[in-house]
Amino acid sequence: MDIPSDHLVMGEDGLPVAPEGRDVVLHTRVVTEQGGGPDKTILLSSPFLADTNYWLAAAYMHPPEDKGFDVLQQRATSWNSPLISVPDRGPFDRKVLSRMLQLCKKYQVKIWHGHDYKSNLVGLLLRPFYKMKLVTTVHGWVKHTFKTPLYYAVDRWTLPWYHHVICVSEDLHERALKLSVSPENCTLIHNAIDETMFARQHAPAEAALRKQMNTPADRLVIGAVGRLSAEKGFNLLIQAAARLIGEGHNIELWIAGDGDAKPDLEKLIAQLGVGDRVKLLGFVSDTIGLYHAMDLFCLSSLREGLPNVVLEAMSMGVPVVSTKVAGVPKMITEGENGLLVEIGNVDLLTDAVRSAVRDAGLRQHLSLHGRALIEKEYSFTRRMAKVKGIYDRVLGIEEHAPRGTQETTGPKAPGTLEAAKA
Repeated sequence: MDIPSDHLVMGEDGLPVAPEGRDVVLHTRVVTEQGGGPDKTILLSSPFLADTNYWLAAAYMHPPEDKGFDVLQQRATSWNSPLISVPDRGPFDRKVLSRMLQLCKKYQVKIWHGHDYKSNLVGLLLRPFYKMKLVTTVHGWVKHTFKTPLYYAVDRWTLPWYHHVICVSEDLHERALKLSVSPENCTLIHNAIDETMFARQHAPAEAALRKQMNTPADRLVIGAVGRLSAEKGFNLLIQAAARLIGEGHNIELWIAGDGDAKPDLEKLIAQLGVGDRVKLLGFVSDTIGLYHAMDLFCLSSLREGLPNVVLEAMSMGVPVVSTKVAGVPKMITEGENGLLVEIGNVDLLTDAVRSAVRDAGLRQHLSLHGRALIEKEYSFTRRMAKVKGIYDRVLGIEEHAPRGTQETTGPKAPGTLEAAKA
């Protein structure tokens, strides 16, 4: 990753030390296990703004005994990105609020950047006690549970009072506006990818991974990456792969990720009798090596924002088949840089994968144009320049003006929050 990077210094208290004279942005989020797509964006943000007036750190709320946080910490360390652990024992854990307030005061946080309903709520609750600007990124709620209505309710209450709301897809931008977020305080910024990191090279890891998986050299590998949960539609992808295998196509399906749907997917694979060709890989830390080994990437999701995995695959030159979920149809042009299918339709999913499997020329075409699209429209460098512009705006920093010379007036909030924002 050929980008500027702050040297990460740790203090005696075990926390990262902020460089002097920089405006601190605290990214906040609730995570379990190894996190998800948004965490790649959050943790990469710090090194990409290392040569600016901003210092970015992440404070993640997570279950105290969750070993997945160690994986996130290792990833953050490898990217020289400050990550702070905030143990969270649930909705009634008052220590979370006090811990976050301590961090805000310790780092003299200028901007609180939330990434989910709880971090948005915590930021709003803390602001009467510590003056800071509030920014949030709306990633969408792809996993629907009995708590989902609560998430939407919190969003409805918090988002209108934030100084700026960033949305990663068009549908989320429209929803934020319907929640009374003012248009001037709501910006669409698509997810992006570090195209220098996710770039196809002639890597021996490709052959090594195929050998490790006992995959014949002439077999096409169809890959998928994501949490094993119902909204990812992996059951449909497995059914599609089983049909194609039954037709005699020389393919293999790899699904990388962990989650609570694993037992059901294992049962489906056994029922279809494709255990030798459909493989659940579990969590894979080296996704670049995984993409190198793929001939085709499939997204079968029922709900998403703008999936980072699609961006990663396209950046790696892997041809993509995807459902028409959320922001994907705005990005992919059918037959030009990817293939699109209706959500939840296993017949159409099978047809699209079959077309790509049969036609090497089509795969090559999608590969070249997919990579070109990432370089032109979804560069992480361009994305972070837009984010920096929003930080400048909420702090009232004019171009070429000294830092912190003016503070813009944010949206008015009720009660004590209105006074706090004055």
